[in-house]
This record gives sequence, structure tokens and C-alpha cells, in this order.
Amino acid sequence: MGGVLNTLKSNVRQYGMVIALVLIVGLFQYLTDGILLMPLNITNLILQNSYILILAIGMVLVIITGHIDLSVGSIAAFVGAMAAIMIVDYNLSVPVTIAICLVMGILIGAWQGFWVAYIGIPSFIVTLAGMLLFRGLTMVVLEGLSIGPFPESFQKMSSGFVPDVFNNPDLNLFSVVLGIIIAILFTISDWKSRMTQLKYKLEVSSFGLFVVKNVIFGALFISLSYVLATYQGIPNILVILFFLILIYSFISNRTVIGRHIFAVGGNLKAAALSGIKTKKVTFLVFVNMGMLAAVSGLIFAARLNSATPKAGNLFELDAIAACFIGGASAYGGVGTVGGAMIGGLVMGVMNNGMSIIGMGIDWQQAIKGLVLLAAVGFDIYNKNRAS
Repeated sequence: MGGVLNTLKSNVRQYGMVIALVLIVGLFQYLTDGILLMPLNITNLILQNSYILILAIGMVLVIITGHIDLSVGSIAAFVGAMAAIMIVDYNLSVPVTIAICLVMGILIGAWQGFWVAYIGIPSFIVTLAGMLLFRGLTMVVLEGLSIGPFPESFQKMSSGFVPDVFNNPDLNLFSVVLGIIIAILFTISDWKSRMTQLKYKLEVSSFGLFVVKNVIFGALFISLSYVLATYQGIPNILVILFFLILIYSFISNRTVIGRHIFAVGGNLKAAALSGIKTKKVTFLVFVNMGMLAAVSGLIFAARLNSATPKAGNLFELDAIAACFIGGASAYGGVGTVGGAMIGGLVMGVMNNGMSIIGMGIDWQQAIKGLVLLAAVGFDIYNKNRAS
């Protein structure tokens, strides 16, 4: 028990919000009389929060470097509008449109990253200007109207499901198999990481805690896949999100650029003196954010089946809140992709649960604000206690 408590204390950021998420899910499962965890509602939770989670992946890297991006919602809206114009008005193919939109997002991110990294304008100002600029451009290109609908092939990116290769009419067996495979791969990956730490004589958790953790996570993966299989199976967007999480977790934890991102956010001057090209790192982080904002815009447009002038409204605040609630530090240098996902799920479950029990949008906003304030206050408390 002492080892478990020590592990929890030393990883309070990582495990604190996981415990909070479990408690919030349990609370709303009780308050909604079991509706929260019904297969249809879980699918809706995934579809409704996917574009925010995608933004949170990029936003956490921006926050780790000590910056902020207020423009991502407007960029998502602008890219979605351009996709609608290209597909609906000009009949461009879906793959070509997606490629053009991704390049567009990269160029927008490069534009903002240039002013922040090389000119030295604070990111708050640059991205605030970007928020106004791209919101205005969205209204201009749409002329105040909504454009749609999209072809089915585009819609499936957000609202489609992984087909069952076993053709079982009652249960999507392929989804269950995928859940089992993911659980096994997670355990293998965690075991290899543990062996590497032991090889270099680094401190690791007890073997019993390792087993318990993997049993819990394995059961969660398999249970989620089974619940989804009883409806229509695993949504396509969940597959996209899963690979994005894997890729960016690997980049942030196992690559040179990932270590440089944390170094820049931890101490900019020390990073520069150690030979890190800090301006290049900052520039690339904003380029990446622009690309992921474009992905989010495409996903949201596909879910709505149209592009609207109001699309992406307040997306940036939800993404920022997800990162801070998930353990990212307001001072930079601290944060994880997994933590941002947990924070996003906390916000998503709260939104969904409060809507089901009939709570008004006014109280929902107030409660979300208090949760965000508490998360940042907790971060500052931990920082002061450590120093």
C-alpha cells in the first residue's frame, strides 16, 4: 500500500485527473439513470468531442512551449468553409480537397509561427489577431450562408463506422477483436518500457501495481470495444484519434524534437545555451497546430454535413481547458498528450451529463469555468509546494 501511495504522490498530475474522470463518470451515470454509458450515448460522446480532442493534441504542445493559440476555432471554421466550397461548389474530389485543406492549415500555422518565433510578438496577440482574421474570412467566403451537404465519402470520415469483416448481425465482432488486440499491445508496450527502465536502473513501480494497472486498462479497452460493438461498432473518427494519440505520444516522449519542446518550455534561455534552435522549435509547434486545426475543421464539417459561419465557436477555449485540466502547466514545460485527452474527456462527460439531466447552458458554462480554475490552481499549488 505504501508503494501505491508513493506512486500516486509522485504522479499526482497523471493519476489525479484519471481518478476525477472515473468519479465524474460514476456521478453522471447515477444522475442520468444509466443513460450516460449506454452504447448510443458513448458513441455520441466520441463523435461530439473528437474535434476538440484533436485540437487538444496540438494545443498541449503549444502550451508546453509556453505559448497559447486562440485562433484554432476560427482556423477550423475557415478550413471547413473552404472544403465545402471546393467539394460542393467546384466538385473537387474528397482526397484532393483534404490534401489542399491540410496544406492550407500548415501554411496558416507557419504564418502565425513566423510572427511568434522569429519576430517575437507574443503568441496571445498573434493568435488573437488570427482568431479575428480567420473568423472574418470564414464569413466572407461563405457570404453569411451555410454550404452543404457533403458527399457520403466525406461524411464517413466523422460519422462512419469500421465495418465488421465477420458480418455478424447482432454484434460487431471485429470491434471486439480490435479491443482485445489494443489491450494486448498496450500491455506489451508497457512491459518493454518497464524493462528498459530496469535496464538503466531507473525507478519503476512495483510489479503488483504494474499488473493491476494493465489489467484495469485492458479491461477498459475490451469493455469499451464491446459496448461500441453492440451498437454499430468503432467509429472511424476513433481510429483516426487513436493513431494521432499514438503518433504524438511517441513524438513527445521518444524523439529529439519532443525533448526540445519540453526544454524550450521549461527554460528558454537554458535551451538556447544548450544548442537547441528554440525559434525553429516554436515555429514547428505552430505549424503543427495549424495542421491539426485543419483536421479538426474537416471532421467538424463532416459531422455537421455543412460549413457554417458559426462553426468552431469557442473550440479554442475547450481545447485549452482540456490541456490545463489534464495537467499541463500554465508556466510551460509540463504536459502530456494523454493528460490532454483525459482533460478533454472530463469536459466532454460533464457537458454530456449536464445536458442529459437538463441543466441549462448558463450553469454548464459556470461549472466548466470553476473546474478550469480549480485545475490551474491545483497546478500552481503543486509548483509552489515543490519549490
